[in-house]
Amino acid sequence: MNGERRFDNAVDAMRGSKWIVAVTVMLPTLIEIIDISVANVSLDHIRGSLSAGIDEASWVLTSYLVSNAIIIPMTGWLARTFGRKRYLIFSILLFTAASFLCGASTSLGMLVFFRILQGIGGGALQPLSQAILLETFPPREHGMAMAMFGIGIMFGPIAGPLMGGYITDTLSWRWIFYVNIPIGIFAVMMVTMFIVDPPYMKRTEKVRVDTWGIALLTMGIGALQIVLDKGQREDWFHSDFILIFSAISFLSIAAFVIVELFFAEHPIVDLRAFRNIPFTSGNVVMFVAFFNLLGSIVLLPLYAQILLGYTATLAGLVLSPGGVATLLTMPVVGKLIVKQNPKYLLALGILVCAFSTRQMAGFNLASDFSSLMWPRIYLGIGMGLLFIPLTTLTLSSIPKPQMGNATSIYNLLRNLGGSFGVAFSTTMFSRRAQLHQSHLTEHLTWFDRGFQDAVAWGRAMLPARGIPEVSAEGTSMKMIYGQAVRQATAMGFNDAFWILSVLMACVLPLLLLMRRPDHQNGPPPPGH
Repeated sequence: MNGERRFDNAVDAMRGSKWIVAVTVMLPTLIEIIDISVANVSLDHIRGSLSAGIDEASWVLTSYLVSNAIIIPMTGWLARTFGRKRYLIFSILLFTAASFLCGASTSLGMLVFFRILQGIGGGALQPLSQAILLETFPPREHGMAMAMFGIGIMFGPIAGPLMGGYITDTLSWRWIFYVNIPIGIFAVMMVTMFIVDPPYMKRTEKVRVDTWGIALLTMGIGALQIVLDKGQREDWFHSDFILIFSAISFLSIAAFVIVELFFAEHPIVDLRAFRNIPFTSGNVVMFVAFFNLLGSIVLLPLYAQILLGYTATLAGLVLSPGGVATLLTMPVVGKLIVKQNPKYLLALGILVCAFSTRQMAGFNLASDFSSLMWPRIYLGIGMGLLFIPLTTLTLSSIPKPQMGNATSIYNLLRNLGGSFGVAFSTTMFSRRAQLHQSHLTEHLTWFDRGFQDAVAWGRAMLPARGIPEVSAEGTSMKMIYGQAVRQATAMGFNDAFWILSVLMACVLPLLLLMRRPDHQNGPPPPGH
């Protein structure tokens, strides 16, 4: 009783300053969300600084997403075991320390390792912040609290690319991580002063840890991600390395499913939720939606920087309007969903997302800023149309006692979709660019009349531009080859965008397996 009275008194005291509590929990959550996208526009600088390829540089993104995905299902158990406030402070400290180490990294391996630690620290921040907001705000204001949470989540894709591009151009890519340090320290101070653990966090019974489930989940997802990231460079299944990790991934995931379904007393992830067909269908759609989103927004700035010569700041400006479009679309959808069948809005969102990436597949070397920006805006509108209806349809049929497990799975599949999308897109781009380069350079021989004419034109024109006549022919051939490589690279990007658009459209039939909520009182809170 004394513990409950102290908690109630603390909450009453904080309700006068609930906005301080809101700022306290949203501050670390916001920098965690920003860190998902902040490195996108800096990848070209990172790979150049650390002597890595495009596919290797993508590990900076995927390692963070995977470690985030692994920790999310464990967050509830960890908070109950160690205390929510203590675990929140630990997570912020780990995230902040890992941010410093990311900035200080001298090799790609170091950077990826510290990004994994950063993801482990950041993965708990969203669910913990959401729970604290709901307890701090009175029930009648829960909608306001979750609206704030949703705005915070959607602000990340806007601020991340802009901040990452500006900091990279004016300072260096290392400062996109260093900037988290003062914010993290300030957040720890705020949490220490303003956050209080509720009584139920202090008197829970000890639950047997699902050690095997945690270990198998970590090994399975980790090994699979290594296969996806290294496969292109190691020539896929012609490599013993890839075969070994593929076997580890397959066996770990298979064993994880068996352990969770038949042996775990308190499974870390209750897979029985997938017996619910609308829930399963919604998770597939969410996986593919974030596969498409993250896959496209990692390729878009690379296209702008590698082929069009954009700075990191300009590449960030290409991405950011899409986040604004999502932010503006979601409140409109929140009102429409009360009156309309969510399936219609979801179908429209899927079609707009597929259309946007199909537009990206039409980029060429003469594309201007607006040609790159508008498809990203369409993608932002599509995600705004998709997110709330999909959450409503996926979770509406889940019983309340199972909602915590269901939302953990939902967030897990969302993060994995983004991680797989990044790995798949960069790998597909690399393979298709190599294929197109091989086909184009087949014609760069003296037996090809067009090649002869191009070299002759260069030999005649280059001396007038200051190139010595003796080296004009060699320079002309280098220029022709360079143009062929650029064209092949552009075609590789286009192929990857096209495949993303097809995959997005393929999930439309799954809407037939979903059903409208029986009592539709509005959408669930964003991020729920």
